[in-house]
Amino acid sequence: MVFDHRLISLIIATPLLGGLALLATRTASGARRVALVFTLIAFALSLRLPFGFNSGADGMQFVQRLSWIPSFHIHYYVGVDGLSLWLVPLTTLLTVIGVLVSWKSVGERARTFYLLLLLLDAGMVGVFVSLDMFLFYLFWEASLVPMALLIGIFGHERRIYAAVKFFLYTMAGSVLMLAGILWLYNLTGTFDWVRIQHLAASGALHIGSATAIWLFLAFFIAFAIKVPLFPFHTWLPDAHVEAPTAGSVLLAGVLLKMGPYGMLRFCLPLFPGAARALATPILILGLIGIIYGGLVAFVQPNMKKLVAYSSVSHMGFIIVGVFTFTSIGLQGSVYQMLNHGVSTAGLFILVGMLYERRHTFELKEYGGIATAMPVFAGFFVLLVMSSAGLPLLNGFVGEFLISLGAFLSRHVIGIVAISGVIVSAIYLLYWTKATIWGELQNPKNQGLKDINARERLVLATLGGLALAMGLASPLFLNKIAPSANAEMRPFQAPAAFALPSGAMPRPEIALRQARFAAPLMAHISPPSLPKPGPLHPGSPSPAARLAGAGGEQ
Repeated sequence: MVFDHRLISLIIATPLLGGLALLATRTASGARRVALVFTLIAFALSLRLPFGFNSGADGMQFVQRLSWIPSFHIHYYVGVDGLSLWLVPLTTLLTVIGVLVSWKSVGERARTFYLLLLLLDAGMVGVFVSLDMFLFYLFWEASLVPMALLIGIFGHERRIYAAVKFFLYTMAGSVLMLAGILWLYNLTGTFDWVRIQHLAASGALHIGSATAIWLFLAFFIAFAIKVPLFPFHTWLPDAHVEAPTAGSVLLAGVLLKMGPYGMLRFCLPLFPGAARALATPILILGLIGIIYGGLVAFVQPNMKKLVAYSSVSHMGFIIVGVFTFTSIGLQGSVYQMLNHGVSTAGLFILVGMLYERRHTFELKEYGGIATAMPVFAGFFVLLVMSSAGLPLLNGFVGEFLISLGAFLSRHVIGIVAISGVIVSAIYLLYWTKATIWGELQNPKNQGLKDINARERLVLATLGGLALAMGLASPLFLNKIAPSANAEMRPFQAPAAFALPSGAMPRPEIALRQARFAAPLMAHISPPSLPKPGPLHPGSPSPAARLAGAGGEQ
């Protein structure tokens, strides 16, 4: 395709152009239509990424690099690989859905609302495609402001408190990340992530072990707050409860994924030694988040808080997969980011639909809803089962791969992680029973109208995705696997598997693990590494691109 090298820029620019078009609208209905048209165009453009992606390559594709601020060696430098490929269509799709679920609920200041959604769309996509660290930070901050304003302007009773708390937590992490970026710039003289990674991998970037730990922590804490990883999670329930439905959809579906994505993009490849050294405490925090989030979700009387704490639990799973340092676990983490984006966005939409009809999130106000809203009840059960990890649905694939990676890394980690699956099934089934099944006892629920055509379209899209991702997971994983394998290469060195002092090697365990993992890896990973060559017509090979980056200062 002629415009492949500009495709990412078009995806980012489309919602920004939509924002300009919104300024010419005068009515709420006109604002809705403009927002829908431009978000649909951005989504359609983003679908070109997976269809044009070379699955046999592990490098960056659809690359565009332009000089921006030459005096500081800052570039407009964007591209995608297997780790970021699917996150872009997920972002653009959920923005379309955010527009649709707000079709009737936003009347006043509709133009402002949809403008913030479009700006948020562009900022989130920019985070996932930036290959210049200054550009990454710019998009990171650009996605913070629209979300805080969505919560603060269009949220519920305690919206100002929730917006300020969200802003302060995220800004605290951003300051640490900025310090780490500037430190790396001082060491390397460039913001080019590809060049910095090349310097780190080749050993040309000399960072002492203590300095590497501090740099790792500067990035990691910023990303851990965004996840949010226990104990940095306390801003999330307030933000979700007070946010409008579209805000919760994009917050849970996309914004939280910026945390683990940042860890994959920066923490692991740039500081592998520090990642190894701190893996155990990070895994413990991830496991605490899995169990703690599930148990707290179980006792929540507020449906939106229940789904919010379920996100804490599920995001803990993703972190565990990342820090198992196995390709299977990492592939599971990336896939689970997509799964969580689909399933949890659906759960927040379901809660929002009930709120539009009853104006309460309290669980005690419901029960027997299936009698009055049978179609809604069907979608409710489907998306809850998706979140619970029912086989044949998307959640099962991600949780299975992460659990397998955890077992191959350390059996204890795998056992504790699997127990989190049981906890999630308990609170999700309890929520379903309390909301959907039983007798319709509350008279206020007897006149509830079932979902309309627009709402059915939204839920059918997410439910269909949950089913398709469960049944056809290799279509997604085959594009993720090469980049995941490349990400894990620094951790396959002997140092990554060093035994404690005095311990005896256990070759039979390693052999058993290899035999157990081989069939699955053969199914979801390419059988051999691709030969060096162009990533797509007109683009240089990875080696040529690195050489060019190294010569440009």
